[in-house]
Amino acid sequence: MKVEKHLHMTGGAGDSSYAVNSKIQEKAILKITPILDEAVTEVHKTLLPEKMVVADLGCSSGPNTFLVLTQVMKIIAKQCRLLELQPPEMQFFLNDLPGNDFNNIFQSLDYFEESVKTEKGAICVPHFVAGLPGSFYKRLFPSQSVHFFHSSYSLMWISQVPEGLESNGEHVSPNKGNIYIGKASPPLVVKLYQAQFNRDFSLFLKLRFNELVPGGQMVLAFLGRKKKNIYNGELSSLWGLVSESLHSMVLEGIVEEKKLDSFNLPFYAPSMEEAKEVINAQGLFDIIHMQMFESNWDPYDDSDDDFVIDHVQSGANFAMCIRSVLEPIIGSHFGSSIVDELFSRFAMNVAKHLVKEKTKLPVLTLCLKKKNRCDGDMVKNN
Repeated sequence: MKVEKHLHMTGGAGDSSYAVNSKIQEKAILKITPILDEAVTEVHKTLLPEKMVVADLGCSSGPNTFLVLTQVMKIIAKQCRLLELQPPEMQFFLNDLPGNDFNNIFQSLDYFEESVKTEKGAICVPHFVAGLPGSFYKRLFPSQSVHFFHSSYSLMWISQVPEGLESNGEHVSPNKGNIYIGKASPPLVVKLYQAQFNRDFSLFLKLRFNELVPGGQMVLAFLGRKKKNIYNGELSSLWGLVSESLHSMVLEGIVEEKKLDSFNLPFYAPSMEEAKEVINAQGLFDIIHMQMFESNWDPYDDSDDDFVIDHVQSGANFAMCIRSVLEPIIGSHFGSSIVDELFSRFAMNVAKHLVKEKTKLPVLTLCLKKKNRCDGDMVKNN
């Protein structure tokens, strides 16, 4: 699987698009607003740049893309009023893989500019917005050129399916029948996924360290794992329901078994301890803030209850969210003809699961500040 080519959210503004079905991600962005506020305020107050560069990594498309920009501009505008300063010129870079619907973003810029002008307490911050296609597992910016990085719901996507999970010819994948770490996955599969995440997250930290100005910060939020037992992790349960849906279609001859056996997600949900271990091992960032919060599967369920009122409707709601994320990668591997049937079955499987257990999505949130180093500011990317 060529991740850079096939991994992107469903574009456009149709019923199954990410733009319409990204309320779960919106909730995460709003939840971490206080952390974002503190980080952006400190960067600006400490550095007082005349020009401030902010990058959103894994921006996708739709209203959430501009929500982050608006929040940052509000924070800067408030800070400048308090300090009686002229606001800096803001340069925003919106980054995602080349398959992202950048056209949707560009077509929405006029609407965004109008909304900024009509915002209560007008946001008078000069700003410029540019798209930047490319993997955040590669260098994206010149050295020491970015003041602040934001990334939400992106870093659980790893750069590739771990080597060793392939199924081709006479070689059978050790993760046969699963699309992620499932209860039947052997320990080797877990080790391969963990090793890939460790490599990718380590590389991500090195790259961003080199790109950040001294005193620069990052706020990162991505899906993680609260449960210690990785086989019983919350995301293992979620992707297990997708596997079950695909397997039922194999049994009915709708999907080829070899297609299922050769499909694994380029995804890993780390525990807080795993992420912290990588950060400390690199020694490039101070951890200013680290927490885990949970979000209901159903984006329209704001309750803290341990039960679901309408499991059928919640199953349908959540299935649309996951479809908006998986449809391109599923379609590229299995063919687009199975998508409707797959997510219809997935919705029913989710509904049955929610009758037994109200599983939630754990979201790992980090605020990292670039360390001052005495051995030169650049670090090697390998």
